[in-house]
This record gives sequence, structure tokens and C-alpha cells, in this order.
Amino acid sequence: MTLTSFGPANRIKRSAETHPLTWRLRDDGEAVWLDEYQAKNGYAAARKAFADMAQDDIVQTVKDAGLKGRGGAGFPTGVKWGLMPKDESINIRYLLCNADEMEPNTWKDRMLMEQLPHLLIEGMLISARALKTYRGYIFLRGEYTTAAKHLNRAVEEAKAAGLLGKNILGSGFDFELFVHTGAGRYICGEETALINSLEGRRANPRSKPPFPAAVGVWGKPTCVNNVETLCNVPAIIADGVDWYKSLAREGSEDMGTKLMGFSGKVKNPGLWELPFGVTGRELFEDYAGGMRDGYKLKAWQPGGAGTGFLLPEHLDAQMYAGGIAKVGTRMGTGLAMAVDDSVNMVSLLRNMEQFFARESCGFCTPCRDGLPWSVKLLMAIEEGRGQQGDIETLLGLVGFLGPGKTFCAHAPGAVEPLGSAIKYFRPEFEAGIAPASAAVPPLARPIVIGA
Repeated sequence: MTLTSFGPANRIKRSAETHPLTWRLRDDGEAVWLDEYQAKNGYAAARKAFADMAQDDIVQTVKDAGLKGRGGAGFPTGVKWGLMPKDESINIRYLLCNADEMEPNTWKDRMLMEQLPHLLIEGMLISARALKTYRGYIFLRGEYTTAAKHLNRAVEEAKAAGLLGKNILGSGFDFELFVHTGAGRYICGEETALINSLEGRRANPRSKPPFPAAVGVWGKPTCVNNVETLCNVPAIIADGVDWYKSLAREGSEDMGTKLMGFSGKVKNPGLWELPFGVTGRELFEDYAGGMRDGYKLKAWQPGGAGTGFLLPEHLDAQMYAGGIAKVGTRMGTGLAMAVDDSVNMVSLLRNMEQFFARESCGFCTPCRDGLPWSVKLLMAIEEGRGQQGDIETLLGLVGFLGPGKTFCAHAPGAVEPLGSAIKYFRPEFEAGIAPASAAVPPLARPIVIGA
């Protein structure tokens, strides 16, 4: 898989004016270490934030820029920062970077951490200054061993240069940063499950309220942001709100740029930094190069396995949260997957639901029991053993596991692709249903729910 921000045939030149996240990338794919990063204006934004900006001004600047979370939820970052307590007597606060990135078909944060580790550190440093947090943790997916090695080296470089630790840049502000590798659970992408795991507990989501800004890691105020989100902060501080907003395409309600990609049997699978508001067709045809010879596009997901399937005619939707919502699903992580015409949708969904069922924390009944139930039904349909009413049962599970029905967002994300697959490709599911006259033992018949 190509980890690059280049356009097709390198026709788009990256620059600080148009590609705030990726313009510093090396052509050889090697990591940008401290000397090179500083030569490319690295830590200039941090120096500006420490020397010229009050802490509340940093928060307001990020809020005015319209930066939203890049992990999939899309919550306004400045608003989230504003939830941290203003009480100066609370002197223990934490900043957590969610670098778990376990969403299938998503690898954007990996590229940033492996090739631009100091960009993340600078983003966290400025954010810590704004939030008055004295300690930070990068909660990293355990399988990202190269990212862990590069981040740890970058942390040591920053410490040696006086950019982390005590009295940073002579400001009197202290900030320690640690890289923490997780044991590997998809649910750790949920911020409170991440907090539990960091504390050494089972990675179950917590009840909210209280929210982490009030009661987070070890009971102290905590802010959790995604890698890509934090990497946007230095450019916003350095170049300002108006410039950042101008990066997005006309019509987009989301500001700035986004790391977007395409996987599957496309000619040029990869990752690119693009302005919010580009169309899915541009991403698919101009950057990913369309389908490989001999394959046709059957369906696509716009942002990871937890987003609904779309059809080829939906490619003209703009890639931002509201644009994708208009065609019936979510932007998610912005890394799309192409499904070719050789793929059976029942088999694909069975594979996806097996993943989501395995990764459930098991805390709430709908998710713990509903997802394995969907897997059993899909396996039967896949093998031609499906029974009359199985599809209706699956649709009932989609409803019972939808938003607001479970303890966290794991189950709603798991069933969204299932519901959309049945909507668009129901005949493929019906093909696995046995004739009504087939003899079936009574106990083998599923209970039909959700009429």
C-alpha cells in the first residue's frame, strides 16, 4: 500500500500553503527527524503559541478555524477543548492522543507517526499549552512497531532540544510525553475504553456523563484527540484561521484538508492529503486511478468498515461529513474501500461482522449477543442454509443495534454496513435462503424480531 500524499503521476506539488499535513514529507518515505523538521519551519508554531498567545487564545483560534476530530466522529475540537475545567487549582490534567487506529481499511495515522513524528509532538505540545495539561500519552496500536520506534526517538530528540520536559522554551510550562503501546483491541478507539486500558483496566467504555474533560484518566480532567486532529494544530496556529478555512472546497461545511485514500482492486491504492469537498469520483478516478483492468466497481465505503456501502452513482458526493450524509452514510475516517464485481456481499458482510463481534467488549447485551447472532445468520445464508425470515431478522438486528440502543457506538458502526448491503444487494442475500418447503428442525429456526 502506498503511503503518500502525491497526486496522480505526482502532478500536484505539495506546499505549506496547500498541504499543511504532508508538505514536509520526504520523497524517499524516510522519517523527518528534528533537524530537518526545524529546517522546514517545524516548532515555529509552538514558539509562537508560547511567546505570543494566551492559552485561551489558542483554544479560541482552534475553535474559530472549525477544526473537527479526524478519528471518525467529527466533533469540533475547539468545543471539546473548551469543556476542560477553567479552575486553575486543578493542576493535574492529561492530554491523550488516540493512535489506536484499528478501523479496518484505515492507515492514515500510521503514515503521520512513521514519517512525521515531530508534527504530532508539536501538535500535542501546543495543545497541552492551551489545555494546561502537564502530561501526555500517545496511546498507540501495539502492532505499529515502526511508529512506536520513531515516536520514541522523536520524543527523546524533543527533550534534548528543550521542547519537552521542564520549563519548555523558558516559559515555565512543563509537559512530559510518553508513548504507550496498547494490547490491541478495536474498542480502544472509543476514548473512555482507551482511558480504562491506559489505567490497566479492561477496555470497556465508561458511562457518560461524567465526560473525560471532568473525570478522565486516573479521575483527572482529560482531553482525548486523534493523531490527525492534533497534527492540524501547528498549521492553524502558524498561518491563521482564514487561511485554514480557505483550504476547503466550496460547499464543504468542514474546514481544512483531510487525509483520504482508496483501497481495494484500484489501480493506484494510496493515501493523499486533499481539501474537504472533493468528490468521491475525483478520489476514485483521478487519484486511485479507477478499477484495475478486468474489474468493475460494485460498491464502496467512504471511510472504514464501520460506514455504510454506497453505489457507483454516489461517487459524485462531496467528501465531507454533510456531503456523505446526503447519500445516506458517514464520512468516517475518509479512507474509502472499493468493492469489485467479483465479491459476494454476503461473504463480505459475514467477514466484517465476525470482526466486529470478536472486538465487542461484551458489556451490553445488544452488542454482545446481537453481533454473534448476525454472524450465524450470515454464515447460514452464505452456505445456502438460510431460512425464511432470516433477512428480516438481520434487519431487525440493524434496528436494535442502531444509534442510541447500545452503550457505545461500536454496534451502530458494526451494523451500518449490514443494513446498507441488504438495502442495495438484497437479491444476493435472498439467493442463500432455502425454499420454504425445506424441512427445518424447530429449534434451528431464528426468532424474527423487529417487524
